[in-house]
Parts: sequence; C-alpha cells; structure tokens
Amino acid sequence: MSDGTGRVAGKVAVITGAARGQGRAHAVRLAQEGADIIAIDICSTLPSVTYDSATPEDLAETARLVEKHGRRIVTAQVDIRDRAKLQAAVDTGVAELGRLDIIIANAAISPIAPWDEITSEVFDDTMSINVAGTWNTVMAGAKYLVEAGGGSIILVSSAAGIKVQPYMVSYTTSKFAVRGMAKAFAVELAKDHIRVNSLHPTGVATPMGTGDVHARIERAVAGNPRPAQMFTNMLPVDYTQPEDVAETVLFLASDESKYITAHEIAPDAGITEF
Repeated sequence: MSDGTGRVAGKVAVITGAARGQGRAHAVRLAQEGADIIAIDICSTLPSVTYDSATPEDLAETARLVEKHGRRIVTAQVDIRDRAKLQAAVDTGVAELGRLDIIIANAAISPIAPWDEITSEVFDDTMSINVAGTWNTVMAGAKYLVEAGGGSIILVSSAAGIKVQPYMVSYTTSKFAVRGMAKAFAVELAKDHIRVNSLHPTGVATPMGTGDVHARIERAVAGNPRPAQMFTNMLPVDYTQPEDVAETVLFLASDESKYITAHEIAPDAGITEF
C-alpha cells in the first residue's frame, strides 16, 4: 500500500487503454508510487481488430489492482475517438480526484497485413484511434496540467515510430505521427512547465499478440520474407513485458525527468538501432 511518499505521490494520472496490457501496467506502477488514476478504455470490439479485445471485466480488474495499493481510481468506458465523451470522462475524474498531473495516451490498435491487403477501413480506423484519439486525449487533459502549474504528457508511440516495421503500413504511419505530435505539443506547452515525450517500446507481451496475429505475420513473411529481419532486437530477447515499459513511464511521469521534453524515449531492447 502506498504511504504517500512514492515517486509520484499526490499526483493524478489519466491513462487510456487502461483495461489491460501496457495501460494496466502503467496504472498499477504509478499507483504503487502514490498516484491516483483515471482509467479509460473502450472495452469493446472493433471491426479492424483481429486480436482479443478488452472487456469491462478487464477494466474492473485494473481498478482492483490500483485500489490494492491504497490509491483511488475512476474508470470510464469511452471510445477515445469521441472527443465529447472523452472530455466528460476526464472532467469527471478530475472533479473526483481533485487535479491532473500526468497524461498517458496509450490506447491504440495494431492491424497486421501486407501492404496490398490494408483496406481503407483498417487505415482509417488506425489513424482515427492512434492519431486522432491521442490528440483528443491531450486536448481533454492538458488544460488541467496548465492549472496545476506543470506536468508530464507521455504519448505512447512504438519502435515502429522510429524504425519502420514491416507488414503494418497503417500502424507505422500512425506511430510516426504520434512521435511528431509529441514534439509539437512539447514546443507550445513548455511555457507552462509541461513536458511532452513519446515512448517507443519494442514488441511487448500483451493481448495484441492474441487471436490470429501470429498467423497473419507468418503469412506476410511467407510472401515477403526479407523484411522480417527488421523485428530483431539487439538484446537477446524476443519481447519485453508491460511492467518493463511501465518503469520508463514512471520515470517520465516523475520529477526525476523534470528536464526531459520533446524526446523519443525507447525501452526498445535496441531494436531501433539494429
């Protein structure tokens, strides 16, 4: 249980995609270090997603895990593409928890297919969730960070936002956009002592790897095998855990990184340099 002396004690964080995977890991790690949480997730299926979707039960489990550490949490089932409903969820969370200091725009989808099988629907869904949804998240919360006198915004991009990843044209496009978005916000919010950075993990063991994802990758590789080498990490690991990424998120959320802004922070096992 947090005793109020953690690395983000007394702060409040909003996290999208918080029902499971990286979002849940970020919520739990920040709660362990004293933060209260506003946890947002769509908790529903999407037509362009072929892996298992988050459920309301997943979001409830995130809440249970946060409360286990003695912290408060407000949850909301919201599609981040809906700016008005997202704003209402953030407003409700801030009203209950008293402030907002940290924004973690984590929600995203990751469709996998060869370039000539990416449909207009898949491309549009990827861009509207990963890019417009990320923008909506910042817009919904940034005014509260201004009121608080500063804070940290973390936009979750990907190794695919630094080094191109094959078989995912729409995803790579979106994650390069998120990287640029972080820099653009960082420039204008710096005067309010708000830091904005993008996060670029390598492959992470989350439910995004469920369903028919591995079969889709294998089929794409069979048709065009050479780019598959681009998935190799420099360190001898195939993937990392959500808790590994959460340690970097905690650092960026805390005052330990008070002079780090407009940077690409990559807990990527070296993949972007390999």
